[in-house]
Amino acid sequence: MAERRDPRGRSLRGRITLVSTAIVAATLVVGALLFVLVLRTVLLDEVNNAVDRDLSQLQTTLEDTGTTTGFDVDDDEIFVQVTDASGALVTGSETLDGTPIALEKDSDAQVVRLPGEDAAYLVAVDEDNNVTIAAGRSLETIDESVSTVAWLLAAAVPLLLGVVALLTWIVVGRALAPVERMRREVDAVTATNLDRRVADPGRGDEIGRLARTMNSMLDRLDTSQRTQRQFVSDASHELRSPLASLRQYAEVAQAHPDRMSLGDLSEAVLDEGARLERLVRGMLLLAQVTERSLQATGRAVDLDDLVLAEARRLRDTMALTIDATAVGAARVHGDENLLGQVVRNLVDNAAQHAVGRVNLSVGVAAGQVVLVVEDDGHGIPAEERDRVFERFVRLDESRARASGGTGLGLAIVRETVQAHGGTVLVTAGDLGGARFEVRLPSADDGSQAGPDVHAPRPE
Repeated sequence: MAERRDPRGRSLRGRITLVSTAIVAATLVVGALLFVLVLRTVLLDEVNNAVDRDLSQLQTTLEDTGTTTGFDVDDDEIFVQVTDASGALVTGSETLDGTPIALEKDSDAQVVRLPGEDAAYLVAVDEDNNVTIAAGRSLETIDESVSTVAWLLAAAVPLLLGVVALLTWIVVGRALAPVERMRREVDAVTATNLDRRVADPGRGDEIGRLARTMNSMLDRLDTSQRTQRQFVSDASHELRSPLASLRQYAEVAQAHPDRMSLGDLSEAVLDEGARLERLVRGMLLLAQVTERSLQATGRAVDLDDLVLAEARRLRDTMALTIDATAVGAARVHGDENLLGQVVRNLVDNAAQHAVGRVNLSVGVAAGQVVLVVEDDGHGIPAEERDRVFERFVRLDESRARASGGTGLGLAIVRETVQAHGGTVLVTAGDLGGARFEVRLPSADDGSQAGPDVHAPRPE
């Protein structure tokens, strides 16, 4: 299986195996040392208890019989020494060869080595009636036992480490196999086959969540590419119409100069040019909104000021009743230019379809700024209310083209609002026409209650 490797040449599988083996090795070594130390301590305690029993028995025997009867003074494992007040040897083990060994009388237990021998004894000393009695046991058995255990542990630890390393290598390899398979599948995805998906193991663990996350990412990429392709296709179609009109006017003027004067040609070119300019401007703005969707929370913007400015513009340019008495103070975080374009597009859309009245309102409700634009036109059918926000959609095709509409205004509204973390929807209004409602997070973050959505505010 091909593996991803880090710059130092070690795969993730190798690093995990190395680290886990090192941790187990340290644990085993420390555990083995502690085990040996505890074993030696326990054995020493047992020998010390045996020495105390021997010393007590030896004292009793000497008091009763005056001899060391019951003790095998020839046994190399047992040490016995009895000296008088002058330090002369009264009786003792044959290993002493008649020469007593100097002992520390104030010590309960001490390690004694016989002259010329490597054997060591744990000895207890007691003094009674000017007689010094010493009894001890050999430590050779303890040394042999501890040494045997140490050698067994020294052989077992590497074996266990090898088993741990092998099992870790196998387990990690099997755990990473789905990840490597997903990596190969994702690596095979290109711009031409974004419909491919990673095989989902159907598990609820990290591997399953990774597969679902990758598939979700591929879904978003596929949707984005489809949107871009649709946008390019729609833009090409929309651009073709004014260009074709310009070419048609030019050909008519060239072939039949008597049918089209220079003034008519200039007027037609200016109209189609203006239409083409609006279309290009709309597409550029839409691209700008998409590009800046993650950076649209720049600074605090007074949304009510933007709405009141558009209300004044409509009053100056159109013979409509513009009611802005319900516009209250409200601030949002975002790009002032883009938010201004949202307000303008909604207001222009309402003015275009209104019969004689447009109502505007702005307020704060539940920590959100609510902008409502309503007209008294014919409204939007319920089945078309989602489609009006799509790019290049015109519900009234002939009137939209005649008025210069590009079909991008509401698409710009939706994408700009979403880029600012808000929502926009259209419903039937109280005036009989369409009611557009935009909700954006309040810049005050609920610190100020603000006016109600329908609370009036004098201009």
